[in-house]
Amino acid sequence: MTQSVATSAMFTRCVSLAEVEPRRADLGFTAHTQECPWPKAYGGDMVAQAAAAAMRTVSDGKSMHSMHSYFLRPVDIDAEVHYDVEVIRDGRRFSTRQVRAYQNDKVAYIGTVSFAAGGRSGSLSSAVPANVPAPESLPTSAQYLADHAISDENTMTTVSKDYWSAGRSFDMRHVPGPIYLDIEGGRSPHQAIWVRPFDRLRPVDGLSDAQRDLAALAYVCDYTILEPVLRALGHPWAEKGLVTASLDHAMWFHRMPEPGTMDGWLLYAQEAVAADRGRGVGLGKFFTPEGIHLATVVQEGMIDAETTGAGQ
Repeated sequence: MTQSVATSAMFTRCVSLAEVEPRRADLGFTAHTQECPWPKAYGGDMVAQAAAAAMRTVSDGKSMHSMHSYFLRPVDIDAEVHYDVEVIRDGRRFSTRQVRAYQNDKVAYIGTVSFAAGGRSGSLSSAVPANVPAPESLPTSAQYLADHAISDENTMTTVSKDYWSAGRSFDMRHVPGPIYLDIEGGRSPHQAIWVRPFDRLRPVDGLSDAQRDLAALAYVCDYTILEPVLRALGHPWAEKGLVTASLDHAMWFHRMPEPGTMDGWLLYAQEAVAADRGRGVGLGKFFTPEGIHLATVVQEGMIDAETTGAGQ
Protein backbone atom coordinates (compact mmCIF):
# COMPACT_ATOMS: atom_id res chain seq x y z
CA MET A 1 0.00 0.00 0.00
CA THR A 2 1.49 3.32 -1.10
CA GLN A 3 -0.08 6.71 -0.49
CA SER A 4 2.16 9.13 -2.42
CA VAL A 5 -0.24 12.10 -2.19
CA ALA A 6 -2.12 12.99 0.98
CA THR A 7 -5.82 13.51 0.15
CA SER A 8 -9.19 12.90 1.75
CA ALA A 9 -10.23 10.61 -1.11
CA MET A 10 -10.01 7.48 1.06
CA PHE A 11 -12.76 8.82 3.32
CA THR A 12 -14.91 9.57 0.27
CA ARG A 13 -14.53 6.00 -0.97
CA CYS A 14 -15.29 4.69 2.52
CA VAL A 15 -18.73 6.34 2.74
CA SER A 16 -19.73 5.93 -0.92
CA LEU A 17 -22.31 3.16 -0.54
CA ALA A 18 -24.16 1.22 -3.22
CA GLU A 19 -27.82 0.40 -2.58
CA VAL A 20 -28.57 -3.33 -2.86
CA GLU A 21 -31.24 -5.79 -1.79
CA PRO A 22 -31.32 -6.24 2.00
CA ARG A 23 -30.70 -9.65 3.52
CA ARG A 24 -32.89 -9.59 6.61
CA ALA A 25 -34.02 -5.98 7.00
CA ASP A 26 -35.73 -3.08 5.21
CA LEU A 27 -32.86 -1.62 3.17
CA GLY A 28 -29.42 -2.80 2.12
CA PHE A 29 -26.12 -1.19 1.11
CA THR A 30 -22.58 -2.31 0.35
CA ALA A 31 -19.29 -0.53 0.97
CA HIS A 32 -15.57 -1.32 0.93
CA THR A 33 -13.13 -1.09 3.80
CA GLN A 34 -9.94 0.84 3.20
CA GLU A 35 -6.45 -0.53 2.87
CA CYS A 36 -4.39 -0.37 6.06
CA PRO A 37 -1.21 -2.08 7.30
CA TRP A 38 -2.86 -4.11 10.07
CA PRO A 39 -4.40 -7.61 10.15
CA LYS A 40 -7.96 -6.20 10.34
CA ALA A 41 -9.91 -3.27 8.91
CA TYR A 42 -10.09 0.11 10.62
CA GLY A 43 -13.07 0.28 12.99
CA GLY A 44 -13.93 3.81 11.89
CA ASP A 45 -14.82 2.38 8.48
CA MET A 46 -17.70 0.45 10.00
CA VAL A 47 -18.87 3.36 12.15
CA ALA A 48 -18.86 5.82 9.25
CA GLN A 49 -20.38 3.37 6.78
CA ALA A 50 -23.14 2.40 9.22
CA ALA A 51 -23.83 6.09 9.87
CA ALA A 52 -24.00 6.77 6.12
CA ALA A 53 -26.30 3.79 5.57
CA ALA A 54 -28.65 4.88 8.36
CA MET A 55 -28.70 8.51 7.22
CA ARG A 56 -29.66 7.45 3.70
CA THR A 57 -32.89 5.97 5.09
CA VAL A 58 -34.10 9.15 6.84
CA SER A 59 -35.67 11.70 4.50
CA ASP A 60 -37.86 13.87 6.74
CA GLY A 61 -35.21 16.37 7.81
CA LYS A 62 -34.17 14.77 11.10
CA SER A 63 -30.43 14.75 11.81
CA MET A 64 -28.31 12.06 13.47
CA HIS A 65 -27.79 12.88 17.13
CA SER A 66 -26.42 9.64 18.61
CA MET A 67 -24.90 6.34 17.57
CA HIS A 68 -24.00 3.21 19.52
CA SER A 69 -21.85 0.46 18.02
CA TYR A 70 -20.54 -3.01 18.83
CA PHE A 71 -17.67 -4.56 16.89
CA LEU A 72 -18.36 -8.31 16.92
CA ARG A 73 -15.78 -9.78 14.51
CA PRO A 74 -12.68 -8.61 12.65
CA VAL A 75 -13.44 -7.35 9.14
CA ASP A 76 -11.26 -8.04 6.11
CA ILE A 77 -9.19 -5.22 4.66
CA ASP A 78 -10.09 -3.73 1.26
CA ALA A 79 -13.16 -5.96 1.04
CA GLU A 80 -16.89 -5.57 0.60
CA VAL A 81 -19.16 -5.28 3.61
CA HIS A 82 -22.96 -5.59 3.41
CA TYR A 83 -25.07 -3.30 5.61
CA ASP A 84 -28.68 -4.06 6.45
CA VAL A 85 -30.73 -1.17 7.86
CA GLU A 86 -33.89 -1.89 9.84
CA VAL A 87 -36.41 0.90 10.33
CA ILE A 88 -37.19 0.55 14.03
CA ARG A 89 -39.28 3.70 14.47
CA ASP A 90 -40.25 6.90 12.70
CA GLY A 91 -41.87 9.33 15.10
CA ARG A 92 -42.65 13.03 14.96
CA ARG A 93 -39.52 14.06 16.89
CA PHE A 94 -37.28 11.01 16.75
CA SER A 95 -36.42 8.14 14.41
CA THR A 96 -34.37 5.02 15.13
CA ARG A 97 -32.45 2.65 12.87
CA GLN A 98 -30.56 -0.56 13.56
CA VAL A 99 -27.64 -1.37 11.28
CA ARG A 100 -25.98 -4.77 10.91
CA ALA A 101 -22.81 -5.31 8.91
CA TYR A 102 -22.19 -8.71 7.32
CA GLN A 103 -19.00 -10.16 5.93
CA ASN A 104 -18.27 -13.78 5.09
CA ASP A 105 -21.93 -14.56 5.94
CA LYS A 106 -21.46 -13.51 9.56
CA VAL A 107 -22.53 -10.43 11.50
CA ALA A 108 -19.41 -8.36 12.14
CA TYR A 109 -20.94 -5.15 13.49
CA ILE A 110 -24.22 -3.96 15.06
CA GLY A 111 -25.16 -0.32 15.53
CA THR A 112 -28.17 1.70 16.65
CA VAL A 113 -28.57 5.19 15.24
CA SER A 114 -31.02 7.83 16.48
CA PHE A 115 -32.24 10.92 14.62
CA ALA A 116 -33.92 14.02 16.03
CA ALA A 117 -35.99 16.85 14.57
CA GLY A 118 -34.78 19.35 17.15
CA GLY A 119 -36.58 21.29 19.84
CA ARG A 120 -36.34 24.18 22.29
CA SER A 121 -34.05 24.14 25.31
CA GLY A 122 -31.20 26.00 26.88
CA SER A 123 -27.66 25.57 25.55
CA LEU A 124 -24.76 24.06 27.47
CA SER A 125 -21.28 23.14 26.29
CA SER A 126 -18.08 21.72 27.68
CA ALA A 127 -15.16 24.12 28.00
CA VAL A 128 -12.44 23.82 25.39
CA PRO A 129 -9.01 22.96 26.87
CA ALA A 130 -6.87 26.00 27.56
CA ASN A 131 -3.40 26.82 26.23
CA VAL A 132 -3.41 24.34 23.34
CA PRO A 133 -0.79 25.30 20.73
CA ALA A 134 -2.05 26.30 17.29
CA PRO A 135 -1.99 23.45 14.74
CA GLU A 136 0.37 25.36 12.43
CA SER A 137 2.99 25.34 15.20
CA LEU A 138 2.94 21.54 15.48
CA PRO A 139 4.67 18.97 13.23
CA THR A 140 2.62 16.82 10.90
CA SER A 141 2.81 13.06 11.33
CA ALA A 142 4.90 12.93 8.16
CA GLN A 143 7.37 15.49 9.54
CA TYR A 144 7.64 13.65 12.83
CA LEU A 145 8.15 10.24 11.24
CA ALA A 146 10.61 11.52 8.61
CA ASP A 147 13.27 11.70 11.34
CA HIS A 148 12.73 8.08 12.42
CA ALA A 149 14.26 5.20 10.49
CA ILE A 150 12.81 1.70 10.25
CA SER A 151 14.17 -0.32 13.17
CA ASP A 152 14.01 -3.85 14.56
CA GLU A 153 13.25 -2.30 17.95
CA ASN A 154 9.61 -1.70 17.00
CA THR A 155 6.97 -2.84 14.51
CA MET A 156 7.00 0.23 12.25
CA THR A 157 7.42 -0.65 8.58
CA THR A 158 7.66 1.43 5.45
CA VAL A 159 3.97 0.73 4.83
CA SER A 160 2.79 1.71 8.32
CA LYS A 161 5.01 4.80 8.28
CA ASP A 162 3.41 5.90 5.01
CA TYR A 163 -0.08 5.13 6.35
CA TRP A 164 0.45 7.19 9.52
CA SER A 165 1.91 10.00 7.43
CA ALA A 166 -0.58 10.32 4.59
CA GLY A 167 -2.98 7.37 4.37
CA ARG A 168 -5.80 8.28 6.75
CA SER A 169 -7.50 11.18 4.87
CA PHE A 170 -6.92 13.56 7.80
CA ASP A 171 -3.91 15.54 8.99
CA MET A 172 -3.44 14.82 12.72
CA ARG A 173 -1.20 16.92 14.96
CA HIS A 174 -0.69 15.80 18.54
CA VAL A 175 -0.45 17.73 21.79
CA PRO A 176 1.82 17.07 23.66
CA GLY A 177 3.25 14.72 20.99
CA PRO A 178 2.46 11.55 19.04
CA ILE A 179 2.77 8.02 20.41
CA TYR A 180 3.68 6.21 17.20
CA LEU A 181 7.12 5.03 18.38
CA ASP A 182 7.57 6.55 21.83
CA ILE A 183 5.37 8.30 24.37
CA GLU A 184 6.22 11.83 23.28
CA GLY A 185 5.29 14.37 25.93
CA GLY A 186 4.92 12.02 28.88
CA ARG A 187 2.40 9.55 30.27
CA SER A 188 -0.47 11.89 31.02
CA PRO A 189 -4.01 10.48 30.67
CA HIS A 190 -4.86 13.57 28.62
CA GLN A 191 -3.98 14.61 25.09
CA ALA A 192 -5.39 16.71 22.27
CA ILE A 193 -5.21 16.32 18.51
CA TRP A 194 -5.85 18.90 15.83
CA VAL A 195 -7.51 17.17 12.86
CA ARG A 196 -8.25 18.47 9.37
CA PRO A 197 -8.84 16.70 6.02
CA PHE A 198 -5.82 16.83 3.74
CA ASP A 199 -8.01 18.65 1.21
CA ARG A 200 -11.63 19.76 0.93
CA LEU A 201 -14.15 16.99 1.52
CA ARG A 202 -15.70 15.82 -1.73
CA PRO A 203 -19.43 15.35 -2.39
CA VAL A 204 -20.72 11.86 -1.55
CA ASP A 205 -23.50 10.30 -3.58
CA GLY A 206 -26.62 9.74 -1.49
CA LEU A 207 -25.57 12.12 1.32
CA SER A 208 -26.08 15.84 1.73
CA ASP A 209 -22.96 17.82 2.62
CA ALA A 210 -24.26 18.10 6.20
CA GLN A 211 -24.70 14.32 6.43
CA ARG A 212 -21.26 13.76 4.91
CA ASP A 213 -19.76 16.03 7.57
CA LEU A 214 -21.33 13.95 10.36
CA ALA A 215 -19.99 10.79 8.70
CA ALA A 216 -16.54 12.42 8.62
CA LEU A 217 -16.67 12.99 12.38
CA ALA A 218 -17.69 9.35 12.89
CA TYR A 219 -14.88 8.21 10.59
CA VAL A 220 -11.96 10.16 12.06
CA CYS A 221 -12.85 9.77 15.75
CA ASP A 222 -11.76 6.13 16.00
CA TYR A 223 -8.15 6.57 14.86
CA THR A 224 -6.93 8.02 18.14
CA ILE A 225 -9.64 7.56 20.80
CA LEU A 226 -7.65 4.83 22.59
CA GLU A 227 -4.42 6.84 22.48
CA PRO A 228 -4.85 8.55 25.88
CA VAL A 229 -5.19 5.10 27.45
CA LEU A 230 -2.11 3.82 25.60
CA ARG A 231 -0.25 7.00 26.57
CA ALA A 232 -1.09 6.65 30.27
CA LEU A 233 -0.10 2.96 30.25
CA GLY A 234 3.12 3.63 28.35
CA HIS A 235 2.35 1.72 25.14
CA PRO A 236 3.28 3.33 21.80
CA TRP A 237 1.54 2.01 18.69
CA ALA A 238 4.69 0.35 17.33
CA GLU A 239 5.50 -1.52 20.54
CA LYS A 240 6.25 -5.17 19.85
CA GLY A 241 3.51 -7.45 21.16
CA LEU A 242 0.85 -4.73 21.41
CA VAL A 243 -2.57 -5.75 20.09
CA THR A 244 -5.57 -3.43 20.16
CA ALA A 245 -9.14 -3.71 18.91
CA SER A 246 -12.31 -1.63 19.16
CA LEU A 247 -14.99 -3.32 21.27
CA ASP A 248 -17.82 -0.81 21.53
CA HIS A 249 -18.31 2.81 20.64
CA ALA A 250 -20.78 5.58 21.44
CA MET A 251 -21.02 9.01 19.86
CA TRP A 252 -23.30 12.00 20.43
CA PHE A 253 -23.61 14.80 17.89
CA HIS A 254 -24.56 17.88 19.89
CA ARG A 255 -24.48 20.45 17.09
CA MET A 256 -24.41 20.31 13.31
CA PRO A 257 -21.14 21.69 11.93
CA GLU A 258 -21.65 24.89 9.96
CA PRO A 259 -20.97 24.56 6.21
CA GLY A 260 -17.23 24.41 5.62
CA THR A 261 -16.37 23.67 9.26
CA MET A 262 -15.21 20.12 8.50
CA ASP A 263 -12.76 21.40 5.89
CA GLY A 264 -10.83 23.25 8.60
CA TRP A 265 -9.17 22.39 11.87
CA LEU A 266 -11.05 20.75 14.74
CA LEU A 267 -9.62 20.14 18.20
CA TYR A 268 -10.17 16.60 19.47
CA ALA A 269 -9.62 16.71 23.25
CA GLN A 270 -9.18 13.26 24.77
CA GLU A 271 -8.70 11.57 28.13
CA ALA A 272 -8.25 8.07 29.51
CA VAL A 273 -11.22 7.10 31.68
CA ALA A 274 -10.19 3.64 32.91
CA ALA A 275 -8.06 0.61 32.05
CA ASP A 276 -7.90 -2.88 33.56
CA ARG A 277 -8.06 -6.57 32.64
CA GLY A 278 -7.02 -6.00 29.03
CA ARG A 279 -9.55 -3.24 28.30
CA GLY A 280 -9.43 0.54 28.31
CA VAL A 281 -11.95 3.35 27.88
CA GLY A 282 -11.19 6.65 26.17
CA LEU A 283 -13.33 9.78 26.00
CA GLY A 284 -13.04 12.49 23.36
CA LYS A 285 -14.71 15.81 22.53
CA PHE A 286 -14.61 17.67 19.21
CA PHE A 287 -14.39 21.48 19.29
CA THR A 288 -14.22 24.08 16.56
CA PRO A 289 -11.34 26.61 16.81
CA GLU A 290 -13.91 29.03 18.27
CA GLY A 291 -14.63 26.59 21.11
CA ILE A 292 -17.98 25.23 19.89
CA HIS A 293 -18.48 21.70 21.21
CA LEU A 294 -19.68 19.59 18.26
CA ALA A 295 -19.59 15.95 19.43
CA THR A 296 -18.57 13.57 22.22
CA VAL A 297 -17.11 10.07 21.80
CA VAL A 298 -16.62 7.21 24.28
CA GLN A 299 -14.99 3.96 23.26
CA GLU A 300 -13.85 0.79 24.99
CA GLY A 301 -11.08 -1.19 23.36
CA MET A 302 -9.02 -4.29 23.93
CA ILE A 303 -5.44 -3.53 24.90
CA ASP A 304 -3.21 -6.59 25.03
CA ALA A 305 0.51 -6.05 25.57
CA GLU A 306 3.40 -8.34 26.41
CA THR A 307 5.03 -5.66 28.54
CA THR A 308 3.56 -3.52 31.30
CA GLY A 309 4.42 -0.30 29.52
CA ALA A 310 7.60 1.67 29.11
CA GLY A 311 8.96 3.01 32.33
CA GLN A 312 7.02 0.68 34.65
